[in-house]
Amino acid sequence: MSILSPAQLRACLSIRDLSDPAQGPHALQLVVDDLAAALGSAWDAEVRVVRSSPVVSLADNYDNLGYAADAVTREERYTRYVDAGHVLRSHSSAMVPGALRRLAAEGEAGPDGSPADVLLVCPGMCYRRDSIDWQHTGTPHQLDLWRIRRDRPCTDPDLGEMIGRVVEAALPGSRWRTEPKVHPYTEHGRQIDVWWQGRWVEIGECGLAAPGVLAGAGLPVPTWSGLAMGLGLDRLLMLGKGVPDIRLLRSADPRVAGQMLDRSAYRPVSHQPPVRRDLSVVVDADVDTSAELLGDRVRSALGADADVVETVEVLAETSYDDLPEVARTRLGIAPGQRNVLVRLVVRALDRTLTDADANRLRDRVYAALHQGAVSEWAAAGR
Repeated sequence: MSILSPAQLRACLSIRDLSDPAQGPHALQLVVDDLAAALGSAWDAEVRVVRSSPVVSLADNYDNLGYAADAVTREERYTRYVDAGHVLRSHSSAMVPGALRRLAAEGEAGPDGSPADVLLVCPGMCYRRDSIDWQHTGTPHQLDLWRIRRDRPCTDPDLGEMIGRVVEAALPGSRWRTEPKVHPYTEHGRQIDVWWQGRWVEIGECGLAAPGVLAGAGLPVPTWSGLAMGLGLDRLLMLGKGVPDIRLLRSADPRVAGQMLDRSAYRPVSHQPPVRRDLSVVVDADVDTSAELLGDRVRSALGADADVVETVEVLAETSYDDLPEVARTRLGIAPGQRNVLVRLVVRALDRTLTDADANRLRDRVYAALHQGAVSEWAAAGR
C-alpha cells in the first residue's frame, strides 16, 4: 500500500477548502447556503451542517457506505492513504456515516414526540485522482444532502421533488433529466444532468438511502428512511456563473477573485492564448493511461506548477508491433510497450507563459511519463 509521506500530507492539507467559511468567503458557500435554505424551508426539516477533518477513517469513506471490499475505487491509484486505516476523503459522502451515528445516538424522536425530519448538509473539499480539463481537478468540492426521516418512508416521488428543488435553487430555470445509476449507498440510484450550452452536463447523483447504511449507523429500518444526494459543488457554481475553467475558482488575479464572492454572472478576463505541446512517449504494457491517472501523474510531475495545465489528452496509442522499425529505434521502445501521443495544453491564469516556459513544462512531463530506452524529450512537439 502506498502511504502519503508527511510532506505530501502537509501539502494536501495546506490547500484551502473554498467551501469552508472559516477559511475565508467564497461563492461556493453561497451555493451551499441557498440549497440548504431551499430544502429546509420546503420540508420544514431541521438543517444540520456537517463539517469534519478531511482525514477520515477508511471505514467511513468506504465500508460504512456499502462499498465492496474489492471495489476498484479503494485502490491506491485512486485513493490517497494516510495510513492503513485512514484516507483523505475521496467524496463528501464520507462525512455522512458519522452524522448518521450522531443522529441515532440522540434517540428516535424529537422532544415533542413528533417524527424526526433532518437535512444533513455535508460540504467539503475532496481528494481524487482525476483528469485535467476545464471541469476537473484533483481537489474538487462536493456537497452531500441527505434527508433522514422517521416513520414516514421516503419514496421515489420524494426524490424527484428533491431533484427539482435542488436544480431550481442552484441553476434557476434549467432543464434537467435523470438516468439510472448504481451507487453502493443508494437504492433506485440516478444521475442528474442539466442542459447547458447545448449539451447535457452531469451535476450529481442521488437515490433512496440504502437501508444497510442507515441500519449500520444505528437507525433501524423501516422506522427510518432517507434520500441521498451528492453534488459537484464546483460545477454548480461554474454553470450558474458561466465560469469557463475550474482553475478560475482559485485564481489570485484580483479581477477574477473579486468575482468569486457572489453568484452573479462571470465577466471574462483577458488571458493569453493556450500553448499546445504534443509528446510522443513510451509506456509499459501495464501502465494505465486513463484520463484520471494520467492527470494525476502530470500533477505530481509539475508540483506547484500544475495549476498552469489546462488540459491533458491522449490522442493516440500504438503498440510496438504496429510501429515501423525507424520509429521503434527513435523511441527506444521494447516489445510489449506502447507508444502514446499525449497533448498537453498550458495556459497560466495570472501570467504570460513564454515558449521557453512551455517547453520546460513539457520536458518535465515527458521525463515523468516516458519509459523508453531513448529520450528524445519532446522534440516531436516543437
